[in-house]
Amino acid sequence: MKFVFADSLDFVDPAYDFIADRNGAGRTIHRDDQFPHEFLDTSPYDGILVSRGIVGDALIPGKYTEAQLMRFRREGARRFLRYSREQFPDSMMMGDCGAFTYRNMPEPPYRAQDTVEFYGDGDFSHGCSPDHLIFDFDDQDAERSEKEIPEDIRIRFEITQQNAAEFLREAKSLGRRFVPMGVIQGWSAPSMAQAALNLAKMGYVYLAIGGTVPLRIEQIRRALAAIREVLPKQVRLHLLGFGKIEHLADLERYGVTSFDTTSPLVRAFKDSRKNYWARSKAGELSYYTAIRIPQATENNRLKVKALQGRLDQEEARQLEATALNGVRRLACREIDVEDALDAVMAYWEKLNWNDEASPSKRVQALDRQRRIYAQTLQDRPWEGCDCRVCREGGVEALIFRNSNRNKRRGMHNLHVFYKHLQDFRADAV
Repeated sequence: MKFVFADSLDFVDPAYDFIADRNGAGRTIHRDDQFPHEFLDTSPYDGILVSRGIVGDALIPGKYTEAQLMRFRREGARRFLRYSREQFPDSMMMGDCGAFTYRNMPEPPYRAQDTVEFYGDGDFSHGCSPDHLIFDFDDQDAERSEKEIPEDIRIRFEITQQNAAEFLREAKSLGRRFVPMGVIQGWSAPSMAQAALNLAKMGYVYLAIGGTVPLRIEQIRRALAAIREVLPKQVRLHLLGFGKIEHLADLERYGVTSFDTTSPLVRAFKDSRKNYWARSKAGELSYYTAIRIPQATENNRLKVKALQGRLDQEEARQLEATALNGVRRLACREIDVEDALDAVMAYWEKLNWNDEASPSKRVQALDRQRRIYAQTLQDRPWEGCDCRVCREGGVEALIFRNSNRNKRRGMHNLHVFYKHLQDFRADAV
């Protein structure tokens, strides 16, 4: 089972100065930065997914600048991402249309022909047909027939199927090195199974299941069971946007060949609690909470408080410096955990001070957060990890602060998750 990382220009500056909090001298964005497969000792995934929604174009604004977009189309995905076939043999370079970015449009802005052109320019090895998201998912034993669903859902289902038929014909121009993937969309487990069967009859041998991001794991299990029941065994399945990565066994059970997610990296800065990953002695994923020490002059919450006259910015800067110093001195074993926590929590209280909360609630919140941070600082998880992020940055990766730290922590999470997946695959053989 392959793990495909959905890239969103996720790189770090390897020369970043943690003490001065600034990039390396003369750094040029992208050219001097490093992607996870460059920064870490070994690649933490089996392939990369590039979405048209992230790249962007005249129809849908993406994350790429105009210059990056032109370079991407001129050089191709592998060269742009510095992820060559020679260095990463058997890896997937997969594309999709980024259906979430145009979910509110009556129909996708992309057609089969221009999608094939995009995949051809990008030299992709795998690419998804243009689909249209369906957000409904019927409860078990309450599944609606096609006649019972709203017109909008029926149209989205038909567009996705029609686009897949056209895409399969157009994709022949890319030759045998390219693998077209028909996308499954449906409003229930039976409708997704019907969509999958239709795609297999068209001639697809690799299908991608879409629309699963908001689904609960129980709903994903029902969809997978229904789809696998109607498909020949040789038809491979990919799960698009699978964030529930603690449930690998479910994917294995239903013969999923590959899945993509950004979860290990994104949760480093979007999850308030489980943002630094580790593995327990039993081999299960476990989590720590990074120490939040934002930049006093850059943090929006602090800036608003300062503008409202509720915060002295100079005092905040001093508390910030004391908190950083406390964590670093703890890492050097110059002070104990309680002293470091005193420094961290003094700043945390100022940052999270809420006029409307009662004194007792504020005390409870402080105690709760102190216990969470104490677990991180007492266990010192950065010392037990061999990845480059922890080896070189040490406790800096555990400081929740700015993009270079937070994305490094995300790369660490990718490293931990990929080791977890490798062990899972070995046990599954």
